[in-house]
Amino acid sequence: MDILVTGGAGYIGSHMCKYLSRNGYRPIVLDNLSRGHQQAVKWGPFFQGNISDGELLDHIFTSYDIKAVMHFAGYISVGESVELPGLYYSNNVAETIGLLNKVVEHNVQNFIFSSSAAIFGEPIQDALTETHPAKPINPYGKGKLMVEHIINDYDYAHGLNAVCLRYFNAAGADPEGEIGEVHQPETHLVPLILQTALGIRKEIVVFGDDYPTKDGTCIRDYIHINDLAQAHLRALERLLQGRGSEAFNLGNGHGYSVNEVIDVARRVTRKSIAVRVGERRDGDAAVLISSSEKAIRELWWEPQYADLESIVETAWNWHRKHPNGFGD
Repeated sequence: MDILVTGGAGYIGSHMCKYLSRNGYRPIVLDNLSRGHQQAVKWGPFFQGNISDGELLDHIFTSYDIKAVMHFAGYISVGESVELPGLYYSNNVAETIGLLNKVVEHNVQNFIFSSSAAIFGEPIQDALTETHPAKPINPYGKGKLMVEHIINDYDYAHGLNAVCLRYFNAAGADPEGEIGEVHQPETHLVPLILQTALGIRKEIVVFGDDYPTKDGTCIRDYIHINDLAQAHLRALERLLQGRGSEAFNLGNGHGYSVNEVIDVARRVTRKSIAVRVGERRDGDAAVLISSSEKAIRELWWEPQYADLESIVETAWNWHRKHPNGFGD
């Protein structure tokens, strides 16, 4: 069964492609390579281009029997979105509308959207459920929420069945070490810490240590990349069974502060990791922790990497063997 994976050359998309292939599906990858890596495309046909390229999408949809679209193509840096909101609204919102129009035109009825916990903004409860008020505090989160609303409208108007998956912090790497996390520039905490352990960076910068948390640093919920892929597969199966549109939060339900993540990385790598405290970043919430009870209950999702140490271990296995990313 053919599944179109937009952003399939990126971090989450490439892991999803491997997981789909292992489970009997053929991923068809569409990625403009502005932030993805062609070396990560190993499990299906690849097309280089934008998700709003109508002619290219027509070719893909007529050449393959696409049963569903998994949409990962989007920019992901909160800080960059604050500095360049136009870039984020153009790429993450406007381009997605172009994709959705072609999905409807070609009568593809199943759509899975890579959303984010950033839609919630500052939490008003310890563990965020799907019913938590959505009040994003940065353009990245606002764009993700806009697309969720747009998808709901397409469902109402065109019968597009969709699942929106709100990730907390994706981390880790393929347990077999075949692919891993590579961004240019890198903005995610775990790879930044591991690059410091490898000597690629001289220090890890902690953005603020005066938040209202146990040690003053931001607290986040980390979810292994393969557990994310498993959730997407469960969501796909749900759609193919005709069970209708829904939204799910995806995390491990446990928060770790930035300082705690650094301490775990020190234990895993057995390296000293230099730290410098910097200014807070605009748009960062103090605490984001998921309640994933709905996904566990309704998607029959069973996360395999529940502790941060095992997540960091898979990431370390990738980074120490590929210190320069896919350039080795």
